[in-house]
Amino acid sequence: MTENEVFDYHAKYSGKIGLQIKTSVKDRDELSLAYTPGVGKVCSEIAKNPDTVYKYTSKKNTVAIVSDGTAVLGLGNLGPEAALPVMEGKALLFKKFADIDAWPICVPSNLTAKQIAEVILNISPGFGGINLEDVAAPKCFEVEKYLENLNIPYFHDDQKGTAIVVLAGLMNSLKLAGKDFKDIKVVINGAGAAGLAIAHILEKAGVQNLILCDKNGILNQKNLMFEEQKRFLYLNKQNIKGDLKKALENSDVFIGVSAPDLLQSENIRKMNEKSIVFTLANPIPEIMPEKAYEGGAFIVATGRSDYPNQVNNVLGFPGIFRGAFDGRIKKINDEICLKAAYALAEVLTEEELSPLKILPEVFDKRVVPAVAEAVMKVVI
Repeated sequence: MTENEVFDYHAKYSGKIGLQIKTSVKDRDELSLAYTPGVGKVCSEIAKNPDTVYKYTSKKNTVAIVSDGTAVLGLGNLGPEAALPVMEGKALLFKKFADIDAWPICVPSNLTAKQIAEVILNISPGFGGINLEDVAAPKCFEVEKYLENLNIPYFHDDQKGTAIVVLAGLMNSLKLAGKDFKDIKVVINGAGAAGLAIAHILEKAGVQNLILCDKNGILNQKNLMFEEQKRFLYLNKQNIKGDLKKALENSDVFIGVSAPDLLQSENIRKMNEKSIVFTLANPIPEIMPEKAYEGGAFIVATGRSDYPNQVNNVLGFPGIFRGAFDGRIKKINDEICLKAAYALAEVLTEEELSPLKILPEVFDKRVVPAVAEAVMKVVI
């Protein structure tokens, strides 16, 4: 893939999504059914029975992908216009993998968390779900606080989506390594939206020893960047102080959602036997897989598609929204996230599972149905 190919691909189609009409409008009779006067009867029915909007309109299968462009991929604050190609790509993935119609809603970067939440609340009557995307921390945490009364499913993919796929991959990795959540020491580098969500779901899965790091080193009471980080300090059981390299000593799992080229092979050598390294900074990870293996890593995962064990959010969000829509779920909670992760991990059979295959491929047709079914079972 060359740079020219990328630009030519996007220019050819002027974007990646568009409107496709579901029904036929070939004559006056069909026009009268689709629009006036026939449509007025449907409007009146929905006004009398609001829940029938899910029966008569596209609401039941439509997601708004909301972004302010403040944390676009690993590129930073690029603004809403520059975020649009990513949001269109996300919409494409919703349609491709779960047959869900999605549309980008890119808002100005200078909006406050409350203002972004107000946009979401105001557009929610026309959508069945909200996917928040590429909003920087701590603003993304603040947005969530204003959405507690939202009556359609809401999902911040950079947080929950990443955490679900990481947990699924780690479940299978620990199975191969013969280790248990309650016994391992985990180090997470990157204490923003993704890092804190991963810490949260690992805590729910049974991890009892976890150290959070960022560019200032191991987090403690004096170097927190925002309040949401404080809750996880108790998981640093030995109250270890210092930098990332100190934290890695005698650890079992490293999860990086931070910056490129932070580690060398010798840092991995100081981890415990059968160490598990999720080096997810993209496109250049915290340590290249070759160097991690050289340091003795048992399993290595990245965010890249050109290495085995890609941790890709597309393994999670299509199936989660498919299950939420089909099960008429109004809130995607911790239980749903855990069940989705377990279902994703179990897609691979014992025969398929290996240190070079801890997650299914993104085009594996078993993924979306398995995750969707697990999500719906929570409601049942």
